[in-house]
Amino acid sequence: MLITLTSDFGNRDPFVGIMKGVIAGINPAVGVVDLTHGIPAQDVLAGALTLRHSIRYFPRGTIHVAVVDPGVGSSRRPLLIECDGSYLIGPDNGLLSLAVADKQPNQVVHLSNPAYHLQPTSATFHGRDVFAPAAAHLSRGVSINSFGEKLTTYNQLALPKPIRETNEISGAIIYIDNFGNLFTNIEEHDLTELAAERFEVVLATVRIPGPAHHYAAHSPGDFVAVVNSWGLLEIAVYCGDARQTSHAKVGDKVKVLVSQCSGGQNE
Repeated sequence: MLITLTSDFGNRDPFVGIMKGVIAGINPAVGVVDLTHGIPAQDVLAGALTLRHSIRYFPRGTIHVAVVDPGVGSSRRPLLIECDGSYLIGPDNGLLSLAVADKQPNQVVHLSNPAYHLQPTSATFHGRDVFAPAAAHLSRGVSINSFGEKLTTYNQLALPKPIRETNEISGAIIYIDNFGNLFTNIEEHDLTELAAERFEVVLATVRIPGPAHHYAAHSPGDFVAVVNSWGLLEIAVYCGDARQTSHAKVGDKVKVLVSQCSGGQNE
């Protein structure tokens, strides 16, 4: 069995190592994988997207612990979700919701049983005192029903949907990776619905012909539009940083237009 860890803790502070120490103290035999600790601070959407596009690559039974938790210590609930043979543990702030979107979770449990918390339980570090212990005990075979009462609802993030018209799609940037690549909410199937071989991607004053099959389809320093490994339309700069070059940010609008021409970069 595996436990994965996802957080916005970074690598400067000891928080990740402490969580691993808690897990090892309860179940020293379980494997622990750091999915990422580079989620931007308090960026729940980025954490939710990371989980959504990652957990499918882990074996059934994996326990995914996610901590991007600006509401730690408040009335928000700590959750354990069982879905499709895997488990997700984290705060009830929408962080876990995209990973189980369009699915029916088997069980959703409020981690309310203090027997599976570290004592005393800090109001500022539930990763150490609630989430890591729950994952470790679950990996030892503790029944999911032992952790607390069942829930019928939990907070869910709503991703903005692209707007599709006959010859164009209007979308937005929803994630920016460490390379400065701009991920949009426009999916590959949205592009095929345009029924066009060529289109242009428009970001502010930048117009990019597409789709390209890979980043190197253009010259170094040029913008390129590709369908990335998440199945999303992505804007990149070959051998560069699209975020820095365009000054784009999450939420900025992107359009896809049917194009009859084959060239074009910046206006």
